[in-house]
Amino acid sequence: MKFGVVVFPGSNCDQDAVDTLELMDQEVVKLWHKDHDLQGCDFIILPGGFSYGDYLRTGAVARFSPIMNEVIAHANRGGYLMGICNGFQILAEARLVPGVLLRNSNQQYVCKNVYLTPQSPDALLTVGLDRPAYKIPMAHGEGRYFADADTLKALNDNGQVLFRYCDETGAIVESANPNGSLENIAGVTNKGKNVFGMMPHPERAADPLLGNTDGRLILDQILKAVLV
Repeated sequence: MKFGVVVFPGSNCDQDAVDTLELMDQEVVKLWHKDHDLQGCDFIILPGGFSYGDYLRTGAVARFSPIMNEVIAHANRGGYLMGICNGFQILAEARLVPGVLLRNSNQQYVCKNVYLTPQSPDALLTVGLDRPAYKIPMAHGEGRYFADADTLKALNDNGQVLFRYCDETGAIVESANPNGSLENIAGVTNKGKNVFGMMPHPERAADPLLGNTDGRLILDQILKAVLV
């Protein structure tokens, strides 16, 4: 597969994503926000950061970047698309995944390791994960997932919740929720399960030199599923 990492003004995790994909021996290119060409990429990643300074609302300006026309068309054709942290916020603003990301319940920026437990039985990122909990870094001020009751029911009924915050044993408890997200939701997919959004950063836990490769285990699912 060929991966494309979109770079917006204010992105600061784009190189992290590129380095991780290259560590996984994948072909990857950077796609500038003003471009209109996805360069034949099969899988698009919207990285973390502070696109356009997070003015107005997180992801609200980036959603209207020129390249997003091509990104949205790619997703609507069934192409794979993943948003991480700020990328997840952009996906929500573009209505490519259900729900919204609100200010953390403690009104503070939170940067720490958290634990995630896989939820969807058939989504690309989770179908092959067999551990109860994965330790992944998070770093955001507006990651509190919210959706109305009908949307939450649909997400649960359709297996669209990718991850929930949990403790190190995999138990989904309130004390493990770092931002006040409804039902401890840390990531979701669209109904077609080709668009994925998650707040924690798997690309920051993919290099053995960092002492944690749990994120690599999550990202490896992309390759395993496609190869099958």
